[in-house]
Amino acid sequence: MSDGAVVVKTRKFKRNPLLSRRQMIIDIIHPGRANVSKSELQEVVGGMYKADAKLTVIFGLRTKFGGGRSTGFCLVYDNEEAIRKFEPKYRLVRNGFEERKEKSRKAIKEAKNKGKKIRGTGASIAKHKAKRAALNE
Repeated sequence: MSDGAVVVKTRKFKRNPLLSRRQMIIDIIHPGRANVSKSELQEVVGGMYKADAKLTVIFGLRTKFGGGRSTGFCLVYDNEEAIRKFEPKYRLVRNGFEERKEKSRKAIKEAKNKGKKIRGTGASIAKHKAKRAALNE
């Protein structure tokens, strides 16, 4: 396998000032390679938009049938405060901004069942409290 060059093209670019980020779809052409790592793509896209690679979030990568081409979604945040505020927790953990909290299977199930017992408007509040209790255990 040749270690071919990777070409990254962006489309559907949108500046989103409310979330202080730039968002786009990226098309990756990688002939001779099975796929391209997200960290490598973060460096390339970060360089394209003069941003820190750490503030670039890439997800939803799909390789086209036959290989050699992939498509995914990319967010380039303006600062670290914005990425911590608007990104979901699992993507923050994936990019190394937060640590994954280990919680027991039993605690998760107890929280779920406690939330199921309450009906009406108080259900969402009870689920939130149960989830907090499971995290503290």
